[in-house]
Amino acid sequence: MWGEGGRFYWGRSEGEGRREAKGIAVLFAWIPSQESDMKSYVDLYWSLGWRPLVCHVDFLTIFLPDKATSLARGVLDELSKVTKIRQLPIVLVSFSLGSKGCMDKVLQILDGKWQGGHELGEYRLLRDCICGQIYDSSPVDFTCELASRFSFHPTAQRLFRPTRIASWMAKTLLSGLDTVFPSRFEAHREEYWRTLYSSVNMGPFLIFCSEDDDLASYQIIFNFAQHLQELGGDVRLVKWSSSAHLGHYRHHQTDYHSNVVEMLNKAFTCFSQKRRRNACDNISKSVYSLHEVAQSSNESLKRVAIGPNDHFYLPSSSDNSDGREGSSSQDEQKGKSFTLPSINPQGVLSQILFDVCVPKNVEGWDIKPVMSFKGKQTFGSARHDSPMNYGRFIRRSRL
Repeated sequence: MWGEGGRFYWGRSEGEGRREAKGIAVLFAWIPSQESDMKSYVDLYWSLGWRPLVCHVDFLTIFLPDKATSLARGVLDELSKVTKIRQLPIVLVSFSLGSKGCMDKVLQILDGKWQGGHELGEYRLLRDCICGQIYDSSPVDFTCELASRFSFHPTAQRLFRPTRIASWMAKTLLSGLDTVFPSRFEAHREEYWRTLYSSVNMGPFLIFCSEDDDLASYQIIFNFAQHLQELGGDVRLVKWSSSAHLGHYRHHQTDYHSNVVEMLNKAFTCFSQKRRRNACDNISKSVYSLHEVAQSSNESLKRVAIGPNDHFYLPSSSDNSDGREGSSSQDEQKGKSFTLPSINPQGVLSQILFDVCVPKNVEGWDIKPVMSFKGKQTFGSARHDSPMNYGRFIRRSRL
């Protein structure tokens, strides 16, 4: 797929339906390079169960931030199509100058430091999937002098195969940038290194380098690895005393392969830990949300009525300290709220029975609990200690 500033594509796709990918390896190829140049690396990661997504950056893109950002967004959108279906660990792999022009913009967008109007929320899930970075003959210090050496170095001529016209255009452009925009070029260089260092918390690092590589300076790479370790990063630096620029896999295939396998295993472990941590965070947020809802409901139930017309009334502990006056006031409120049924006797006989059965004065009654034959507590009165004389009622009724 072509994007503004370069192109990207899936390295291999055969047998995808018959096997389950362990992860995704995004290969940021050196500048310039062809698909045939990346074939051995595509086969390597494919054989290890990882899907390779290859990105080629145009030479001018490393000097034009807008084009680099557009290409980076295209790569992230392509990765999002996969991670929305199934989350997979993602490892970023940089070759030579591949870390400049697209990979650094990818890191900026995922870190939320690019203020181009694009929301990080679309890539927040994708950021959690980034679990490691691999540098092969990289990172390279981005200067005009070094870029010029890349264009005319014998190794670069063999690897990149630029035409005479392309080499002349590159030399003219670089000299012009260095002369006209020296401060801007230096600002881009500082932003480039700051971006690489800010990604220290995304996962482990694996760096391949050589002591005699005059394009990717060993001292610069060593300082990069050391500073990452000082920032708390998990860094493994693999160096050879003599190895050609971008020729480590070709000349040291066994060591290269074993270190890549170890790195991918660490990346997968990092991805599993991130998922568990995110799951715990989601549970904590859910519990906190339920607690907030319960607290809000509890506060609404604790409302105290001010007047008798409120919908509900819950007495507080202060009501008990008011004594008899508080009780009488509550009785008055209850009297207003509830109306007891009245008894109006009619006729002489009814009046006689009402006078006998309904007490007129209950003050002084000694009401205390007694135990019934079933063991249940009931209330008895001293007035009812003696059995009731039913004959007396009969005699009075005959009158």
